[in-house]
Amino acid sequence: MVRVSDLKKQASSMNKAASGLRSVGRDHTAKPLAEFTAQQHDLGALGALGSLLGAKSEIEKGMTTLSKLTKQLEDEWSAEAKLIGAVSDAFDLLDLLIAAEAKAKKG
Repeated sequence: MVRVSDLKKQASSMNKAASGLRSVGRDHTAKPLAEFTAQQHDLGALGALGSLLGAKSEIEKGMTTLSKLTKQLEDEWSAEAKLIGAVSDAFDLLDLLIAAEAKAKKG
């Protein structure tokens, strides 16, 4: 038998996880990604080495790819957060239904 207290704990835990996932892009990756993206065409730090090796365009492509992958991860985390939030809401609803059923049986 499912206990109401277990559902409340699970729903609360899932809600916290969803909230954490939602904040990853906003709080942790947005600024570094913007800085990284801004630097992908300014590879002066490579100096002559970059020119000699002809690596500049490959490095720019790699940095562009990393930026796109990071954005895709943020999108995936956002989708997972929505799903976790929906499951948490379902647990809350189930908790209410179980409590109502128990109340109806008592009285």
